[in-house]
Amino acid sequence: MTRTTTASSPASSPASSPAATAAAPPLLRIRDLHAWYGESHILHGLDLELNEGELITLLGRNGAGRTTTLRAIMGMVDRRTGSIEIGGEEFISKPAHRIAPLGRIGYCPEERGIFASLTVGENLMLPPAVGEGGMSLDEIFAMFPNLREVQGRMGTRLSGGEQQMLAMARILRTGARLLLLDEITEGLAPVIVKALGSAIRRLKDKGYTIVLVEQNFRFAAPLADRHYVIEHGKVIDRIEGAEVEASMDRLNHYLSV
Repeated sequence: MTRTTTASSPASSPASSPAATAAAPPLLRIRDLHAWYGESHILHGLDLELNEGELITLLGRNGAGRTTTLRAIMGMVDRRTGSIEIGGEEFISKPAHRIAPLGRIGYCPEERGIFASLTVGENLMLPPAVGEGGMSLDEIFAMFPNLREVQGRMGTRLSGGEQQMLAMARILRTGARLLLLDEITEGLAPVIVKALGSAIRRLKDKGYTIVLVEQNFRFAAPLADRHYVIEHGKVIDRIEGAEVEASMDRLNHYLSV
């Protein structure tokens, strides 16, 4: 996508504008991110950013590097270089075991990561511990009413949709305000997908900041402030939410198999 910039006069330059001076920096800013699994070089100079309270999606074909982007943010790759700033703090040198306990980022992996041998209630009372600002059980059950009905049921007896709701509920208990959600609708019934969409809208209304990796574009499109298209480990296009309808031919080209 081509963008044109023009030089500002000194009177209107960002440095002299009170509004620009007061503007908060992006909550998440990634610059020139490279990531490896062993010798496999997966991300090749990826750049993206989002502001507090925004939701962005990472779009692309399977193997493009979308999940690796989330794992690289969490430090869950063998090696990474570049810059990952969260709230103005550099995270690129922090190992995974120091990122998660900070309670600032909640990661919901595609495999969900619940304790299948424990009940719903036990899952919600176990680490990751409830942090400052973490949702109470009443708040969790208000957002996911299905979980209230099955709170005594073992994880092995939950449906796929109930497992996904529980996985999201666990990270909401931590107090994390930046959520990384990976393929949360995959394989789920339409009624559950609709319920998850409603939950994400409520989280966005509450000021949560969300990075969503999602193959179901119809689910993702109405939720997102903008979309980043990833191919071969780097961002090749950025499409604002308001531009989606006019950009469908381009999006279909990117996402077609």
